[in-house]
Amino acid sequence: MAKKIAKVGVKREKGYLYFIDKQGDVSCALMARGNKKGGKPKKVAKVGIKKEAGCLYFLDKQGDVSCAKMVRGGQKKKKKK
Repeated sequence: MAKKIAKVGVKREKGYLYFIDKQGDVSCALMARGNKKGGKPKKVAKVGIKKEAGCLYFLDKQGDVSCAKMVRGGQKKKKKK
């Protein structure tokens, strides 16, 4: 279950990928399609979130920043002797 971290209300445009960058702000970049290259990221909203390890930060349907605990699946690695 995800929880809302910050209310931003970003309006999305078609053809852009929205994400939370390393500084904790909302950025967007033009998506690559076919042989066209993607664009350079540009800041959309300054939020300044402090990211925690083990959490996935994303822009939800309302355009707000949300966080969900990452589920780590798969088999455990075996120790070498």
